[in-house]
Amino acid sequence: MTDEDFKSSSPLARGLGVAGRIAHTFIDSKLTPLVIVAALLLGAFSILETPREEEPQIVVPMLDVFVQMPGASPEEISQRVSLPMEKLLREVPGVEYVYSISQPGMSMLIVRFYVGSKEEDAIVQTYNKLYSNFDRIPPGVSQPIIKVRSINDVPIIALTLWGKNYDSYHLRRIAGELENYLKQLDDVSETTMIGGQPRKIRVVLDTERLAAYGLTPAAVAGQLQSANTRADVGSFARDNHEFKVEAGNFFTRPEDLQQVVVGVHSRRPVYLRDVVEKLEDGPAEPDSYVMFANARGGTDQTVGAEYPAVTITLAKRKGTNATIISERVLEKVNSLRGYVLPNDLNITVTRNYGESAKDKSNELLKHLLIATLSVTLLIALALGWRESGVVLLAVASHPPYKKSRF
Repeated sequence: MTDEDFKSSSPLARGLGVAGRIAHTFIDSKLTPLVIVAALLLGAFSILETPREEEPQIVVPMLDVFVQMPGASPEEISQRVSLPMEKLLREVPGVEYVYSISQPGMSMLIVRFYVGSKEEDAIVQTYNKLYSNFDRIPPGVSQPIIKVRSINDVPIIALTLWGKNYDSYHLRRIAGELENYLKQLDDVSETTMIGGQPRKIRVVLDTERLAAYGLTPAAVAGQLQSANTRADVGSFARDNHEFKVEAGNFFTRPEDLQQVVVGVHSRRPVYLRDVVEKLEDGPAEPDSYVMFANARGGTDQTVGAEYPAVTITLAKRKGTNATIISERVLEKVNSLRGYVLPNDLNITVTRNYGESAKDKSNELLKHLLIATLSVTLLIALALGWRESGVVLLAVASHPPYKKSRF
């Protein structure tokens, strides 16, 4: 607005100062509707694109430090490992608490920093403090292993596989195939399988044959471990192409183990089949147990019956939308029906933070809408509809939340 325009404007505009000039300019400007529409679109875009998350995104860096000392008692672990490391870790800037758990042969320390501390700085400072004091590690104590923990490590969705015609062994194998497909989805950071019995080939050696060939169980185990590898052994060129050569292979059948040479006796190779009593290809002992209690029943199922189950949990990457990821996971599971997943296999969603986060965000938006309409109606009754319309546009064009997580 130039000085000539201002002089020719109304006395009311001249008496309002800078705010009055701005308001007078936008009232008569043809760009004002476009600015309002752009603000409304920006608010709608923020509602749609802001990530929904169940867990609050509070920055509290936490580190787990693992140290092993085989054969030591908890009291010895506490005095020689845990307490010295606690004093050392408290010297790191920003550390609020240090917790230690002393177990037979192992110590675990949990380092928690102050709220708002930068996670990268906390990790670097902890590594520097521990690695610069390696010369103070007592004999027999391993180097520390540091693992970072954050709120994003909490699984957002859990799928439980169960069925009347499936045992823990078969459920585990199906869950392994499903896990491989789910890992390929975008923004999925970590997957974990809980329950079931993994596959294991059990080798039972004949002690008399071992003694006859001059072998020991440790020697046989070492030969099996070295044979169950695959590595690059070199390359060669031909016709302007380079070919890489790999040697070795992983065991897939019990017959593969029988052909392994485990030693030499009287200038003749000794195969595993010469010293083995039996080979068992089947389920191993489970590390954890998962049971599913059917509360709905079915045509061939009993209400309240418990079935063996396997649970797959998935966590997401930092800053991604839990709702979108959970929907992608469920869509992927449905697409694998009849291909990887049998049709008679039941898959129950036992945790879905994406759905609960979506419900909470929708509930919040509904209350915001009700509050906005209530304020608009109150202003309309007190001042008039024109004034209430201005308030409605001002509230609607402002994003309801920024950088918040549901």
